[in-house]
Amino acid sequence: MIEDYNTYHFTLKENITVILQGILIITVLGGLFYQSIFGILFLSPIIILYRKAKKKQRISTRKWQLNMEFRDGIISLSAALGAGYSAEHAFEEARRDLKLLYQEESHIMQEFSYLINQIRMNITTEKALIEFGDRTGVEDIISFAEIFATAKRTGGDLIKVIKTTSNTISDKIEVKREIITLVTAKRYEANIMKLIPMGILCYLYFSSPGFLDPLYHNFFGVTVMTILLSCYLCAYLLIEKIVAIEI
Repeated sequence: MIEDYNTYHFTLKENITVILQGILIITVLGGLFYQSIFGILFLSPIIILYRKAKKKQRISTRKWQLNMEFRDGIISLSAALGAGYSAEHAFEEARRDLKLLYQEESHIMQEFSYLINQIRMNITTEKALIEFGDRTGVEDIISFAEIFATAKRTGGDLIKVIKTTSNTISDKIEVKREIITLVTAKRYEANIMKLIPMGILCYLYFSSPGFLDPLYHNFFGVTVMTILLSCYLCAYLLIEKIVAIEI
């Protein structure tokens, strides 16, 4: 069970991998734009920014995975309620169904186990779900928890409410998946665009040795290359922002 889905802690292996990737990036940039060890050291803060970006990406991926698993969870929950189980026991039955789809270490299995343990400790189902939503920060889970709590408090038709909510969340996730599929091709195009300036520098460096020498190891050349590098990094961030569609 993850205490906070809005934070991510790299394992030792992941840390080493990300840092090595960052070192490779600044080595390539420093070599192409400055051809100097001092240029590489000057760009070393990029490693920290790269690590933060990777961490943000892992958080987003983990939340999306949980969201998809949760969709299956509430479908199983709706089926259990329809079979006549009480709200408290429906989570146990839903977990048995989910066991056929997911491994024990999956997010939804761990979270449902935690929910069941809370309910057994006389914590209300509504409170456990609201805490679950707050901890994950996933919009669909937060909405479901609020709807579930309202239905329980007002004595509404819980089976119908959960079935309707599960259908709505399923439709929403399918739309998200379609959007992601459509955007994937554009992401590949964006990645190619980000590599083009580097490719041009590599081409000039290897095809015309000495052509770029005036831009290295002198004040004017370093200034020009720093401006170009700044423009390139700004364009890189702009492209990332364009393709990073919030769904």
